[in-house]
Amino acid sequence: MTAATVGLRRFLAPRPPQPEHCELCAVEVPGDHRHLVDTEQRALVCACTACALLMQQPGAAAGRFRAVPARYLTDQEHHLDERAWEALRIPVGVVFLFRNAALDRLVALYPSPAGATESELEPAAFEEVLGGSRLAALLEPDVEALLLRRDGDSFECHLVPIDVCYELVGRMRLLWQGFDGGAEARAALDACFADVRRRAEAAASGGGSSAAPSWQTAQLPAPLGGVAEPQSPDEAEPS
Repeated sequence: MTAATVGLRRFLAPRPPQPEHCELCAVEVPGDHRHLVDTEQRALVCACTACALLMQQPGAAAGRFRAVPARYLTDQEHHLDERAWEALRIPVGVVFLFRNAALDRLVALYPSPAGATESELEPAAFEEVLGGSRLAALLEPDVEALLLRRDGDSFECHLVPIDVCYELVGRMRLLWQGFDGGAEARAALDACFADVRRRAEAAASGGGSSAAPSWQTAQLPAPLGGVAEPQSPDEAEPS
């Protein structure tokens, strides 16, 4: 093998994954790092533990960055049904809703082959279906979402960190095949909700964990509204 061939193979070999860095101080961060919401750019940004803790302090960065909490909650006393789902006029089986502080309204987004796609949400319908729930009362603007799913006659509603929803959007975007998403995308969806249920149950029993969800395989930052364009792990950058 010639020296030229050896040199060429160096360029043909797969590149190792590039480490991620805190987007405030540039220190390298682990795979289960925290995220912040950049309220000016409407985007998620990666953060080290120190910067995430700093941004939790009142008045930090003039309120531009908000740390994404790590709590997972389920209200066992509040149940969705087909009538409630129809009232929300959700055209798909999965949707997440969060309160956009800048727009001062609720935003409903669902995973699709194009990314996070906005669905029309009537405020009156939300108040009728979810307004009286404890989860809606606890929901933190911009950084948390209500993650809803309908699977046949089964309905779920959980309060989750907003980055979990965009991780799910990214996974669906990368795995989607055909008209209904395909078996691989459905398996990832099932795994996501199984993990959310596990974490909510652990939190209810006092054993909650802030570690990265087990179904996640990559960090995929995405814009917080409109249509997201998730990227591969090697290409993902803040929007």
